[in-house]
Amino acid sequence: MTDHRSDGLYDAIGGLDALRRLSDTFYQGVLADPLLAPVFADFTPTHIEHVAVWLAEIFGGPDGFTTDLGGHQSLLRAHLGLAITEEQRTRWMELMAEAVHKELPEGELLRRRVLEYFDWGTRIAKDVSASPAGTDLGDPGPTPRWGWEGLK
Repeated sequence: MTDHRSDGLYDAIGGLDALRRLSDTFYQGVLADPLLAPVFADFTPTHIEHVAVWLAEIFGGPDGFTTDLGGHQSLLRAHLGLAITEEQRTRWMELMAEAVHKELPEGELLRRRVLEYFDWGTRIAKDVSASPAGTDLGDPGPTPRWGWEGLK
């Protein structure tokens, strides 16, 4: 399959259905992983849907995370107090890369851009996770957007 750069990443990925499959496959691996499962001790099945909706917005699809789920601030607050280690972040990336290769369309550039977003985002999550729950994060601004050229 060719990368259709005239389409946004959201469309090239296959929309919300593809992002749901990606999230489902990824979290199956995470919850079975001894290093990562403790980070997701409060995991519920709605987490998969919330992540898919977040990713849809990030990659240029509908803004459902901002309008219905609390936006950027809510996502960052969810990571407070988790104390994510670099080892956990690296393992998270390994499992996500496996899920991307299994669930997303072929296309080197498409997969690379998606994984670059996850690398960028997991670094922010790790940094935020070092602060205790309830920390005032200030205004992080709108939900970021990620396209063929990276952060928009």
